Amino acid sequence: MNNQPRKTVLHPWHVDSGAHMALFGGYEMPLWYPTGVKNEHRAVLTAAGLFDTSHMAAITVDGTDAFTCLQHCFTKDLTACIGRDKKSLSPGRCVYGAYLNDKGHVIDDAIIYQFDTDHYMTIVNAGMGAGIAAHLSDEAAGMDVSVHDLTDNLGKMDVQGPRAAVILSKIISSPEAVFDYLPYFAFKGHFSTETPCPGTVTLTDGTPILLSRTGYTGEFGFEIFVDVSDTEKLWNAILNAGREFGLIPCALAARDSLRAGAKLPLSHQDVGPWPFLNHPWLFALPYTDDGTDFTKEFIGFEALKTVQYDDHTVPFAGFDLRKVSTQGATRVLDSDGTNIGVVLTCATDMAIGRVDGIIVSIASPDRPADFEPKGLSCGFMKVKKRLQPGDIVSIADERRTLTVEIVNDIRPDRTARTALAKML
Repeated sequence: MNNQPRKTVLHPWHVDSGAHMALFGGYEMPLWYPTGVKNEHRAVLTAAGLFDTSHMAAITVDGTDAFTCLQHCFTKDLTACIGRDKKSLSPGRCVYGAYLNDKGHVIDDAIIYQFDTDHYMTIVNAGMGAGIAAHLSDEAAGMDVSVHDLTDNLGKMDVQGPRAAVILSKIISSPEAVFDYLPYFAFKGHFSTETPCPGTVTLTDGTPILLSRTGYTGEFGFEIFVDVSDTEKLWNAILNAGREFGLIPCALAARDSLRAGAKLPLSHQDVGPWPFLNHPWLFALPYTDDGTDFTKEFIGFEALKTVQYDDHTVPFAGFDLRKVSTQGATRVLDSDGTNIGVVLTCATDMAIGRVDGIIVSIASPDRPADFEPKGLSCGFMKVKKRLQPGDIVSIADERRTLTVEIVNDIRPDRTARTALAKML
């Protein structure tokens, strides 16, 4: 059995660029570059950052019963998931949700892309391609469904930040047409001749790419899929095009601090082997408008409707940049000093601070002129009692105890949903 860590096709580039490497999801990945995590984090709010995300797994699901299979396995109702009007998933659109087991526990969270009526792709986390592909195949037994795990056979990178569209417009053909209509959670293009094509996007040399208005930072940007053989070429083209706009390569540490500040979960850490209930991401479940039932049946729905589950996952923000480690035992203490839970994520968002008690970002339009934040710790906790925004509790590890505030949201004025036309 081969226990050696996997490597993305960009691994030599990371090493040659002086990246600090570490194991993540079975892959040896860059944690940070010599520029440092703080600069990488802030670049995504002020200019742009480029992330190697080829460790993520892509799975294609094709066939006349592909929709039926995914609708049964995925938490989101694919017939009512797009926009405020809850339209059906359609070619060129994608949606976030999760795959659960019969207990209602999270196997993995994911995004489903619809290429055509009978053609879909789902993106899952590093190391999860084989498991989710097997899960889908098992549930599709007897159906006209073909499931293919593309792990390590597809290049993927994320360009995130306010200058992302300007940078990409320099390296893609007909950028005006590509960017004419590309709302949040929409995509255009394809990454191979075998991929069904909702629109065409190519580099100026004709290389096909799939360009998606998605990301894992909370900020404006794109995820890009490309044939694995063209990955390094695309990576270098983006770096060269973005240099004049302040783009820098960014790694996993900044990705983690950005997603934490954006109130986005890390699978197997913030959602995992417990009921997918009582958390900030309930939009991933197909609740009816009154919140009393589900609009469809899916794997795990019966357990979620009947289980007695009293834990609550809530976001928090600290009062300075200090954080606690989640690698060992952690505690959440209420005002009486009673242990009421554990810390799931604790990161430092280095682009935010408090002004008169209010959290402000370096990208906030109403920030003070001299605003220079040192950063705030933030993340998620799972507690055994219901907490409300504004409640003050303590989080602790073996080294320190910190005071934090329960919040509805963390980093304000995020740009992920900003109309593309405003960013050009």
